Amino acid sequence: MAGAGGTGDLVRVDMHVHTAGSHDCLSDPEAVLERAAARGIDVVCITDHDELAVALELAARHPTRVIPGEEVKTREGVDIIGLFLRERIPGGTPARETCERIRAQGGLVYVPHPFARGKGGEGRILPVIDGLVDAVEGFNARIHSQALNDRAVAWARERALPLGAGSDAHTLGEIGRARVVLPSFALEPRAFLEALGRGRIEGRLSPYTVHIASTLAKLKRRSPRAGDRRVARENRN
Repeated sequence: MAGAGGTGDLVRVDMHVHTAGSHDCLSDPEAVLERAAARGIDVVCITDHDELAVALELAARHPTRVIPGEEVKTREGVDIIGLFLRERIPGGTPARETCERIRAQGGLVYVPHPFARGKGGEGRILPVIDGLVDAVEGFNARIHSQALNDRAVAWARERALPLGAGSDAHTLGEIGRARVVLPSFALEPRAFLEALGRGRIEGRLSPYTVHIASTLAKLKRRSPRAGDRRVARENRN
């Protein structure tokens, strides 16, 4: 793959971004990249919930700016992100199997918000996947308790694992609120992981109100008019 470079040979990566490929996000994929560029983000990890298609399409169009990923809701109800994926992993796959399937296709296992309540399982899944993790999200802008981010950092450092950061953006306004700044790297898994080990985290927490947008997006997707539009698209294909 092509290399990634930014200003002064430093690359700024938002490692956790959603698009309209997620059930709780309405952000146009190309608009996501436009906003990222405007915020000084060189590379975006597209990590839609249980979907990979949008990420692969964007990566094909913008091979130096997009890392295709997927945030998998495992059978245990805890999220695991796969980066540099080629094939979708179905939601509901057990956590350990999810990690194995990520690695089997040459991807990286990235654990987001591991100590968050609900989607992070408050750390309960970590013993199950310990030994299969490549990197840990050390700062998530949507985790409103910094102590939970700090616990993720401590767990990663105990195992000498690289730390990442992401906005977990579900709206355009959130993109770039968290990032990791890396030395320039070739856009492939091992080079990225090596650069991540030498990176630094930057970011600030998003306001609680960002969750309102996610809720509204879910409701809009469930509306009858949204269903009609989906059926119309399917009929055209």
